[in-house]
Amino acid sequence: MVAEARVFPLDDDEMADFLVSRTPEAYRLATWILRDPVAAEDAVQSAALSAWDARRRLRSAEKLRSWFTKMVVNQCRDELRQRSRRLPVTLVDAHVGEPGAELADRDEVGRAIGHLSPDEQVLIALRFGQDLTVPQIAEQLRLPEGTVKSRLHHSLDYLRSALAAERRLT
Repeated sequence: MVAEARVFPLDDDEMADFLVSRTPEAYRLATWILRDPVAAEDAVQSAALSAWDARRRLRSAEKLRSWFTKMVVNQCRDELRQRSRRLPVTLVDAHVGEPGAELADRDEVGRAIGHLSPDEQVLIALRFGQDLTVPQIAEQLRLPEGTVKSRLHHSLDYLRSALAAERRLT
């Protein structure tokens, strides 16, 4: 007879405290992936609602943080896929002179990241936005480490190409 997995008893107050404590980190991750603060708020809110609805099915307290992060990543991935089906919006570069150079560089990188696929954007966000290591990303996405390394390498190559193309346009 196989023992049935024990459901971790997480009461409503504990779950609410957890979600409130993880919201800033989740928002930073979502902003990094989506490059849009409003869409990031929506993604985190949707992930929090999903986590709240699924709180009774949580099986392990040790996996709580990665479980919620995965929900945020999935919400962001869904948003990126929906965006790819919409007409693109052209952003106007409003910087003038040297004082806004750092902001202009960040915008340039943001536009280049926007050319990546949703999965590539998630990888870049987890690696550089959350500063996760390859093994941590592999665990989070449930992929082999070699696959993460390969996809990250190709994503960075594509990002370099997109940045070079952006610079040629300006």
